[in-house]
Amino acid sequence: MRALVIYESMFGNTHLVADAIAEGLAQRGANVTVTDPARVEEDMMKGLDLLVVGGPTHARGMTRPGTRESAIDTAGKDPDLEIDPAANGPGVREWLDSMGLIDVAAAAFDTRIDAPPLLTGRAAKGIDGKLQRLGCKRVVEPESFLVTTKNELVDGELHRAKEWGSALVGRFVSTG
Repeated sequence: MRALVIYESMFGNTHLVADAIAEGLAQRGANVTVTDPARVEEDMMKGLDLLVVGGPTHARGMTRPGTRESAIDTAGKDPDLEIDPAANGPGVREWLDSMGLIDVAAAAFDTRIDAPPLLTGRAAKGIDGKLQRLGCKRVVEPESFLVTTKNELVDGELHRAKEWGSALVGRFVSTG
């Protein structure tokens, strides 16, 4: 099984979650590639069995160029925040908007503040909707991984992400 995990990350949390998801997929035998939208190459999509796409929740949904600029500005004012190396590239929204039809099983995830989704919004819902409009087949409901208001992953979220990735293989096999 070939899987591709595409993530967008501003402060590194979503990147860590993407890596943990990939680790869970690999533990179940998947051949996994993890990358950000700017580094997706056409051949990565060929022969793909599972596409997993995720990003941070900004302004109650998927990032936009303005919300990414705002996050970079915020990091410049806070010595405890580091910008993810891929943060200056295009986001998941732009990547999905540039794609044609994709006939592949898919799953969506996000990172968001640890509060009710009604208050925070969920980027994963938007990602999932775009994936389905592109022809992807949803494997599981969109998933959120939580961060604190200090921009740190909530304890246990990386383990949960790894387990989620592992479970994706089982869902894929049962629905494949």
